[in-house]
Amino acid sequence: MVKKTFDIKTHSLVPEHILLSEKEKNALFETYSIAFKDLPKIFLKDPAIRDMKLKSGDVIKIVKKSKTAGNADYYRGVISE
Repeated sequence: MVKKTFDIKTHSLVPEHILLSEKEKNALFETYSIAFKDLPKIFLKDPAIRDMKLKSGDVIKIVKKSKTAGNADYYRGVISE
């Protein structure tokens, strides 16, 4: 029996995940006067980002669709465990 795999990133309920560049990450920290430790975290093993070739310390922008706001941006700090 062949096991079929499902790419979770193609599911309609999984929002877009975007890696921020160092410049974008620093601008985010400066704009909101925060540091990496202040961000909510996301694990490297999370199915939504597993194939993105990330490392601990990266920052992910999550773009969720909202009926009232259009798009809402959320940020997560990537950690290994």
